[in-house]
Amino acid sequence: MPNLLTEPIAKLRKIIHVDMDAFFAAVEQRDHSELQGQPAIVGGDPAGRGVVATCSYEARRFGIHSAMTAARARSLCPQAIFLRPRMEAYRKASRQVMEILQKYTPLVEPLSLDEAFLDVTVATADGILAVQIAREIRWCIQQETGLTASAGVSYNKLLAKLASDWRKPNGLFVIPPEKGLDFLSPLPVGKLHGVGPATVRKLSTLGIHTVLDLRNAERETLIAQFGKTGLWFYEIARGIDKRPVQPSRQRKSVGAERTFPQNINDPQIMLTHLQEMASQISARLITIGLAGRTISIKVRFSDFETITRAYTHVQAVWRKEDLIACLPDLLGKALPVESQPSIRLLGVSVSGMLRPEESATNTGQMDLLEDILVKSHGVRR
Repeated sequence: MPNLLTEPIAKLRKIIHVDMDAFFAAVEQRDHSELQGQPAIVGGDPAGRGVVATCSYEARRFGIHSAMTAARARSLCPQAIFLRPRMEAYRKASRQVMEILQKYTPLVEPLSLDEAFLDVTVATADGILAVQIAREIRWCIQQETGLTASAGVSYNKLLAKLASDWRKPNGLFVIPPEKGLDFLSPLPVGKLHGVGPATVRKLSTLGIHTVLDLRNAERETLIAQFGKTGLWFYEIARGIDKRPVQPSRQRKSVGAERTFPQNINDPQIMLTHLQEMASQISARLITIGLAGRTISIKVRFSDFETITRAYTHVQAVWRKEDLIACLPDLLGKALPVESQPSIRLLGVSVSGMLRPEESATNTGQMDLLEDILVKSHGVRR
């Protein structure tokens, strides 16, 4: 992989990131004209513990976003229209989009139903610009699906993905090699791939708030603080991302973790946090169209001892009810019996990934379309 700081620009790759705009909600607005211009939310029951899978841009103006609880979304926008996911409709639209992308290069790496990376380096060898390909892809998607997509073009995955988000919705943005470092410098570190909220807080204690701050940090300091991940931070701060576009990429797990500002010792509070994470994971599984057989929790104590406990289902699961049902037993097995626990981190993950339809049997398991969410007032059928 070329290093931006040492290799000729001509050797750099041409990467496009295509990201559908508010995909699930956009499909609903396309298929139901009365939803156009309305704050539409695809997700769970606002009267229960449902989670927002995605929402229209009209809903986003109220501060609503994916993984937010549906109850919170309703409080922010009482007039919002809550919709049951129609997974087959989303999969059909996704297949149309991916078929369009495959026309330009075999190097297409889907990240979920609604986004993918393309390596068009070879396709641009005869003088065609990557931005021309991105522009044509967006036009074809709109013509063939009636949906809009945003695209980012750059010399690696990191910057292509950042670029696709820069002019959403229905936008196109290019970050050429000579502009990469300038583009990155003022960004908050939380915008970078692999930098979550807990890491943002830790970087902040080191006086690192922007990518420029990260770039000015010593390599040895980052490695000492973050191990191998510190080397990744050192490189991406310099616009270096060696990850190839992998057409056969297979996700191994989906998970979430929380590091608490103060240790917690109440098992019921721990369980509540685990349940919230499980709901978010369920929403993510629905978005990417996957399910898993093994549910794991991670518990890190105040002395940094870390314990994991797991349960494997006969069939793959994705529904939040199935994920949540395992948590009390797993947490009970992870916590000490004779002493009060002091917990600094909790995590939940799902692994053993399959497509939901691959796990269906004749035992009466309902289709994802019919059984993701319980029926609720105001939810379209």
